[in-house]
Order: sequence, then C-alpha cells, then structure tokens
Amino acid sequence: MIRNSVTPSVAIWGVLSPNSTGRRLNELLIVAAPDLMEKRSAWLESLASERRLSDNTLDAYERDTRQFLTFLTGHLGGPAKLSDIHSLRPADLRAFLAARRRDGSGARSLGRHLAGLRSFLRYLERKGLVNAAAAGAIRAPKQPKSLPKPLTDRQALNVVTMDAQLQEEPWIAARDAAVLTLLYGCGLRISEALGLRPADLTVGSTTLRVTGKGGKTRIVPLLPVVFEAVATYRKLCPYHLATDEPLFRGARGGPLQPAIIQREMQKLRSAFGLQETATPHALRHSFATHLLAGGGDLRTIQELLGHASLSTTQVYTGVDSSRLLEVYDRAHPRA
Repeated sequence: MIRNSVTPSVAIWGVLSPNSTGRRLNELLIVAAPDLMEKRSAWLESLASERRLSDNTLDAYERDTRQFLTFLTGHLGGPAKLSDIHSLRPADLRAFLAARRRDGSGARSLGRHLAGLRSFLRYLERKGLVNAAAAGAIRAPKQPKSLPKPLTDRQALNVVTMDAQLQEEPWIAARDAAVLTLLYGCGLRISEALGLRPADLTVGSTTLRVTGKGGKTRIVPLLPVVFEAVATYRKLCPYHLATDEPLFRGARGGPLQPAIIQREMQKLRSAFGLQETATPHALRHSFATHLLAGGGDLRTIQELLGHASLSTTQVYTGVDSSRLLEVYDRAHPRA
C-alpha cells in the first residue's frame, strides 16, 4: 500500500490488490482516514492468506469496498473514518445500494456489494472496532432465477473434436480441442484447465487432480478420450513442455490465455450455428447436465464440479426436470 499524507487525519491511499501477482496498483485512489484504510488493507490480506479466496473474488471485494468508501465520503461530506463505520445505519447502506443501482448495477452485483461489505464489517466487529448490526439488517436484493444453458450432447461432441477446430496450424487445433475436451469431459473451469502442468497428466493416469477456486483440490476421472486429446496436443506442440510449467501454450510459447479459447469458441459458435450462450463455460454446464441425465446423483456431481455447496449443484435439476419426473414415476411406489 502506498500512502501520500494530506493532513494529519486524512490520507490518500493507493490500494495494492492482494492478487497472485501482488504488484498491480489500483489506478483509483481513495481519500479516507488512515485508521480505516489500514483496517481495510488488513482485511483484504486476511481474505487472501487465511480464507484463500480466488483472485477474482478478492478483486471484487476490493472494488466493492472502494466504491462504498468513495460513496461514504460524499454521503458524509468528508473523508470516512473508522468511527463513521461504527455508527453506520441501515439507511446508509440502503443509500449506497440505491446509488449503485442508479449507476446500472443489477441484482447480482448489488448482492455481491452487500456480501463484500458484510464481510468487511464482520471482520471489524471481530476486532472489537464496530457493530455490524446495520449490515445484518439489510436484506439482499432478490436474485433473478436463471438456469445454466448447456449444449446438447451432439453439439458438445462436435465442438470438442480436432476436426471441428478452425485453426490451420495442426498443433494449435489440437491444443484447442484438448482444452475444450477437458472442459466437457472433466467438467473443468477454463482457469483450471489452463492451470494444468504436464506432470498432472501422466501415462496410465485414470484420474486428474484439479486445483479450483480458493486453492481447493479435487479428483476427477480422466476419460481415455480426454487423455488422448491432450496426448495429441503434446505430441504436436513445438515447444518444450517442462513438468513444472503450463501445459497449454500460446502461439508464441507463453501461457495460453483464456481469451484465446473464448475467441475460438465464438468462431465455433458461428460455424455450427450455436446459441450465444455456447461459451467454454457452457461445456462445464453440459458436463453436469449430461451426467444428471445419464443417472448421476447430485452429490457426486457436486464433488466432480468442486462446488462448496450442494445448493449450487441443484440448479442443474431445473435443466433436466423432465428426466427427474420420469425417475419419479418409475421409482415412487405410489406413482
């Protein structure tokens, strides 16, 4: 954190985001009291080191609290202090959420804003510095119900093949097919697939150890077709793939970026006439939905996806409700 004193009681702070690089200085500066900013910095550090939240979540919480303190400075008519946080009222938090809504934030963003603020206030409460009752009195905005939009099994099988790839360079076509096959065949997030190392997939492996959100690891089955797709890429890749370096490489040999795969999926979407929701992440949805349709149970699918809560996995039951009704009719003694 970089500090530039303005007065003995007010400082301008540049917030160093606690992401994996640890070097990105936020471009926006906050005018706030040093005591408050020091506690905020300690909270962000605890989220990274103790709770091991993902980089995206840390960035979101940093941004949400920065926006709140910026709002509070205008709301109070002066730089926010720790004592101002102690005396927060539910009306102050509602005013902030209303301001964010006027700026275009939807229900999901508002819910995340509130979650970040609650986390910060509860941290301060545990330190004996404030009372977090105001945040607890605010009800989160009602979230819109939306179901995952998977591809059909035929669509998914089509887009993951090497022959379907639109790259002329064979090794790049094999690379894209291997990544997409991992998303559909193992249910990986794109960040998890691109985080793999050559040592993660060895000859004869039947399982794959995956590091997911928050550094949590899980074991997923490694289908032969998935291993073969990766093996084809490794055979054609012109770069030396050291065991402790990224498995998937860009055209110039550096780590493959998610935007490249997202862009290739967009081209496939156009070529195959697929819906706009046919993204790389939709292949993960397809993995879960097709497993459920094939008789997989929710608890197993939860483990394979790396969901912390079963309620997150239950959303897939709404995608294939017709199959669930068939199971009910076939299994229930009074059906």
